Amino acid sequence: MTEPPRLVLDTNICLDLFVYRDAASQPIMRALEQGRFQAVTSQACREEWLRVLHYPQFRIDEAQRVEVTAAFDRWIACLPVEVAEAPLEVDLPRCKDSDDQKFLEAAQRAGAVALVSKDRAVLKLARKHRKLGLFAIVSPSGWCQMFEAPAA
Repeated sequence: MTEPPRLVLDTNICLDLFVYRDAASQPIMRALEQGRFQAVTSQACREEWLRVLHYPQFRIDEAQRVEVTAAFDRWIACLPVEVAEAPLEVDLPRCKDSDDQKFLEAAQRAGAVALVSKDRAVLKLARKHRKLGLFAIVSPSGWCQMFEAPAA
C-alpha cells in the first residue's frame, strides 16, 4: 500500500484549519480526513506552532490551546529526527524571512508535493521552485486548483 502524497502546512494555514476553521482551508482538511494527503512537519515547525498559540493577539485560552494542539498532532505527523535533520538533497532558494526557511526545509526533507502557505515571502518562491522541479508552493486556493478535482 502506498502512502498518500505529503503536504507541509505553514503556521498560518494551521491557524486557519484548527483555530479559525477558515472555509478556504477546509478542502485541505477534507483531503487529510479522507486520507488523500498526509500533512507532515518538523519539530522546529511544531515548536513555532506551539509558540504562536500563546501570542496575545490570537486570544487563545488554555482550553482551546489544548484542543487545537491535539488536532494539530492528530492530523500532522512530525518527521523523525533523522529525516528532519538530514542533509538537504538540493540547495533550496532562500526565503526573505529566515523564520520561514524551516517550512521549505521540512517540505524538501519530507518529499512533500506541496508547501501550503499564505505568507507572501514564501509564495514569492513558487516560481523558482517550479523551475527547479521542487515541491509546489501554493496558497490554499492554489492547492485546490492543483490538487482538487473540479466539482461535478
